[in-house]
Formats: sequence, structure tokens, C-alpha cells
Amino acid sequence: MASKATSKRPEDFVDFLNASPTPFHAVRSAKLRLEKAGFKPIKERDSWNSTLQPGGKYYLTRNASTIVAFAIGHDWKPGNPIGMVGAHTDSPCLRIKPISKRSADGFIQIGVETYGGGMWHSWFDRDLGAAGRVMVKSKDGTIEQRLVRITKPICRIPNLAVHFGGYEPFEFNKENQLFPIAGLVSAELNRSGKSAEDLKKEEAEKEKAAGFEPLKVTTQRHHPHLIDLIAEQVGCGVDEVLDFEMVLYDTQPSCIGGINDEFVYSARLDNLGMTYCAVEGLIQSVESPSALKGDPTIRLIACFDHEEIGSQSAQGADSNMLPAVIRRLSCLPSSTTDSEKSYDKVNGDSVDNSTAYEQTLSTSFLVSADMAHSINPNYAGKYEPEHKPHMNEGTVIKINANVRYATNAPGIVLLQECARRAKPTAWQLPESKSKDRGVPLQLFVVRNDSRCGSTIGPMLSAALGARTIDVGNPQLAMHSIRETGGAYDVEHGVNLFDSFFEHFGELESKIMVD
Repeated sequence: MASKATSKRPEDFVDFLNASPTPFHAVRSAKLRLEKAGFKPIKERDSWNSTLQPGGKYYLTRNASTIVAFAIGHDWKPGNPIGMVGAHTDSPCLRIKPISKRSADGFIQIGVETYGGGMWHSWFDRDLGAAGRVMVKSKDGTIEQRLVRITKPICRIPNLAVHFGGYEPFEFNKENQLFPIAGLVSAELNRSGKSAEDLKKEEAEKEKAAGFEPLKVTTQRHHPHLIDLIAEQVGCGVDEVLDFEMVLYDTQPSCIGGINDEFVYSARLDNLGMTYCAVEGLIQSVESPSALKGDPTIRLIACFDHEEIGSQSAQGADSNMLPAVIRRLSCLPSSTTDSEKSYDKVNGDSVDNSTAYEQTLSTSFLVSADMAHSINPNYAGKYEPEHKPHMNEGTVIKINANVRYATNAPGIVLLQECARRAKPTAWQLPESKSKDRGVPLQLFVVRNDSRCGSTIGPMLSAALGARTIDVGNPQLAMHSIRETGGAYDVEHGVNLFDSFFEHFGELESKIMVD
């Protein structure tokens, strides 16, 4: 049994997972934590120069599914470095189709679309709820976004019994045989107290009374009872639900498991695991009132949507979001008096910010944080013999000669120094004679005869020209509906990022290759 001290961080991580069934919810979870730590919301559409101040802590969102947060050091000057940790908020899932209303052989079904490279066979025989965002028409005519989460299991994808050939290798068609069953037509008729003909007639009358609509209304495109449940959850009338983006998710809660509480069992570890570590690492790094004093850098995290499908969207890592944020931050004035803002103190020359963006990028560093693979003891032959990461033995540095990961030797040296200086995790202390011990790191490359995944690291390093390293905590069953991670790697990751933010300003100039 884990002690109270050692279980605090894993339990908090589990709370974060359970509150975050979609990227929209994950961003809300991050916002709540950041606001509690004193971070203030800002908007992209506003001017920042008069609002942002050295020593300040801020965050902004895009599409409610991507979030960027940063803390400005008191000694910040235009063109100075930015220490960054990037992660992503999305995971493979089944998304409800724009027209999801289906029925077959007396069953009510929901049409879904596969999102990302999920292990879809793992979605069979799971209790599935639905969550996402809904566009609601308010009483005053304005349209607003509301988050929705139907916690009860509303559907399930049944396996084919072994008696009909449902055995390994399990094969199925993603379009024809991945329809979740949401109920029985007969039960829906009993609930409404009307016959099938009555319901069709009623629907036709509603459509006629509504007049012209460019699209069919939601109750025509989706099962009416699904819209009833959504409206009930968000507190509005059925006719006020204009549209939604919703996905199915496993209603089984995330939990701590293993005979010694050494694991976390959950959906969406990839990549809410590193999103959590990024958010908490930044917060932990500025807990002390004096944390930003003497710091010449900006400490920044960026958690993007759409990594699982290539990141090429307005809110993905392959968008203009991070470059635009960095460009605006790079020109922020230092904490000087008004008379000093436009002049160099030493030479009395006018300060030129025309190259501040390029100077900032050339001195900045990005830690691309995406979950890594742990050794699977049942498939050990699939791993390169000298690169077999283990859970609870530290964050993994990911390396690939073909630059599927952006890691290089200078980055490894820098991160290793940050790990050496990091706070030891609580579970290490009883075994450690010295409280100066940092956090461990591991190395990973794939076999030459295996395909290698990728991350936001290579695309951002190419777009920014900033030094980049790819890392992640090890896990099993990546992209399954139910994954396994190490309970204590969570604190390893948080403490590593905390140390990176704290020490990057000092280390940046010591480990540099032009």
C-alpha cells in the first residue's frame, strides 16, 4: 500500500483524468488549476503590451481545446529566451457523426466516426458515455458554448460471439460494424407512448411548422432522446440545442491499481499524462512568491488539440498559434521606468525590437512532451534490446535517427542537468540517503524493423528553429481505450518540468551550439 505522501500526486492525476473526457474538458481542468495558482486569462484578440507585466502569470485558449499559459520573469527583456513545454489534449476516440440517427433489426444505434489511430477492437463491450461541447441559443438570442458530459452508459459496441466466428484474429469493418447500440426501438416507443407511425407523423408536422431550415434540426439528425439527455445536462430546452461536437468515452473511472498501487489504469493517458505534468510543473515552478525574481526568461506551456490526426488545424501544433504567441511575447518591454523603455541603459541608444522574435527563438528551448512506450513483458522481442523503458523509473527521452523525434545531444545534456537538479519524488525519499537526489531519465529508440511514431516536436522545431527534445512518461497499451501508466512517473514528470523552468535561464547560455 502506498503511503499518504506517495499517493497524493497519483490521486490528483486520477482526478484530472476523470474530469477530462474530451479536449474541451481537459482545457477547462487546466484553466481551473491555473486560475487557482494565480494565472489570469487573456485573449488573442486583445493588445498585450499594456496588460502583460514582468512577474505576471497568464493563460489563453483557442477553440476551447488548446491552451497556452506562461509566467514572465522579473528580469525579462525583449529577445530573451522562452523555456517551453508542449503537449496535446486529444486522444483517439469515436466521434458522433453529424447525422448519427441509425436503427437496425429493432436496435437504436449511433453513427460514429473514428478519430485518430485508436485500437478500435478495445472499444467493444465497454460502457460508453458521451461528452463534448454544445452550441446553445440563449434566451436573449446569443449563441454560447456549453460543455456537456453524459456520465451514464448510453451505448455499447457488442462483440460477435465466438459461436459465430468471433475469435482471434478479430477482424471487423470500421464503417459497418462499429455502430454503438444505444437501445431498443421498442423501448423508445414505450417511453414515448406512441407508435412508430405516430412518431414519423409528429416529426413531419414539426418540420413543416418550423419552416425553412438550411439543415435539418438536431432532433431530426440525431435520436430525439439523445438530444433530450444533452439538453438536460446543459440546462436548456431541446429546441435551443443548435449543434454539438461530442465523442464517446469509457465511463469506467480512472483509478490507481496494481498490488502495491504502482499503476494508473485509465483512458486518455496519451496524452493527458503529459498535459497534467506540463500544467502542474509550471504551477509548481512559480509557487514561491520569489520564484520569478531574477529570472530573465518566460516559462511557457502549450497544450494543443488535434495531435492524433496530424496537428494541421487552427488549434493544432502545426498552426500559427505558438509562433504568434512567441512573436508577441518576444517584444514585451522589460520592467523599467517609462523613460528607460525606449533606450539602452548602457549606450543610450534607441532599443531595436525588429529582431527580438528571431533572437528569442534562437535562445529558446522546447520540451515536446508526449507519452512514451514502456516495455511490455509479454512482447519483449518487439523492443530494441538496450532501450526498454520501465514504468516508475523516470521520464523517457525519445530518439530517432530519421527525426521522427527532434531530440539531439545538446538537448539531452540540458535535460539531464535539469533532472539532476530536480526535487526527488516523495516515493524515493525513504530509500535515498541524500535529499539532493534528482529524478531519473531513460532512453528509447525503436527497432530498425519497426515503425516509429512521431510528436509535435519535429514540426514545431522546424517551424520555430528552436532547440527541441522529445520526452514522455512510459505507458502500456497506447491508443487502447484503457491504458496503463506508472503512478510515480507522474511526480517524476512534474518535478522534471519544474526544474526545467527554474534552471533553464541559467543553463541556456552554458549549453549552446550555433
